[in-house]
Amino acid sequence: TRHLEGGGRYPVRSTKPDGNAMDTAPNQPLYLDNAATTPADPRVAAAFRDHIEVEFGNPSSRHPLGVRAAEAVARARRQVARVLGAKPENIVFTAGGTEANNLGVIGAARARRDVLKTGRPARILVGTTEHASVRASSLSLEAEGFQVEFLPLDGTGDLDLEAVAAMLDEDVVVVTHMLVNNEFGTRYPIERLAKLVRGKSPNAHVHIDAVQSLGKVELTLTELGVDSLSISAHKVHAPKGAGALAFAANARLARLIHGGGQESGLRSGTENVPGIVALGEAVHLADEHRAAFCTSSLAIREHIEASLGAIPGASRVSPGRPVDSILAIRVPGPPAEVWQHHLEARGVYVGVGAACQSMSTIVSPALSALGMDEDAARHVLRVSLSRMTTLAEAERAMEQLAAVHAELGELAG
Repeated sequence: TRHLEGGGRYPVRSTKPDGNAMDTAPNQPLYLDNAATTPADPRVAAAFRDHIEVEFGNPSSRHPLGVRAAEAVARARRQVARVLGAKPENIVFTAGGTEANNLGVIGAARARRDVLKTGRPARILVGTTEHASVRASSLSLEAEGFQVEFLPLDGTGDLDLEAVAAMLDEDVVVVTHMLVNNEFGTRYPIERLAKLVRGKSPNAHVHIDAVQSLGKVELTLTELGVDSLSISAHKVHAPKGAGALAFAANARLARLIHGGGQESGLRSGTENVPGIVALGEAVHLADEHRAAFCTSSLAIREHIEASLGAIPGASRVSPGRPVDSILAIRVPGPPAEVWQHHLEARGVYVGVGAACQSMSTIVSPALSALGMDEDAARHVLRVSLSRMTTLAEAERAMEQLAAVHAELGELAG
């Protein structure tokens, strides 16, 4: 194991020939916070290193090192485009999912400010459980005269399509909603949402935050029927600092970053070649192993849910139709953060809410949208899997969860 600042440790994994992890040793820490970030796939890490140590040229340079760098970026663009169902020229590489979401929301809204002839404010409809990068970028547009409204959930915690239909009209210019929720895993009916928008809001651009979706569900622009979607490298076993926005051929976007005109003028700045190459390889591998990951996640999810029966008061929070690889678990007694620290002392790493909001004292908007009050929201742990997670690890983790329950009971007594 390697040591983290403050004394923590994380496992250096052994890998099978296909790049997936072998079962960790009994005394090795267990990482179950993959919705926050994932460990690098060795094949992805090798591609990343190669473009730092050997092929380090600037893609804009005309000498051989630059030409090879440009070819590597073009190859990664084709890899991402193939998986996301876009043309290579309709892939914009970004610094991550946050920037891709900002371009998908703000770029689309600004490109449409002139389409309305009604004289009324242009409206932006936003999912009520959105990631901060979508919520904040949407709300920032109010200062430019756009009107922001939130799409409601129904009684099951799924998107209320009947209510959405009543909100749509010709004044709507952007509709944005995540595909898979990052805190409790709900897979929203985006295909049906997009169809509704097409029928009632012909001026609207439909943007999807797909950061938690790649490698878990079918993910193409055409299948979803949307105008743009965002992905992030570090959610699929690639290094942090890279992402992409895929958009339809007829989509219109206004640039947010000005400069030398890279990325077809939509995202100026010298390309992050190592990150882009790693992202291309990671997207390819995520798609290749998606079926196997879904199978393994199902088995692990079933074991976790069955094990919760041994912990009185513990249950899964599963609104709508959640994917198997993200599990929100309501824990009894002390707040989830207390459980988290007791688990990490036993070498089990899980999440509490969204990692991007870990410094905030505000209750997650996503959990609040489910009708949870502040106290209930603070009792939710998040267990999230990757294709490196094994059933044996999940079994050990649940044993430790039961042990923490007993430990906390003794402390309370």
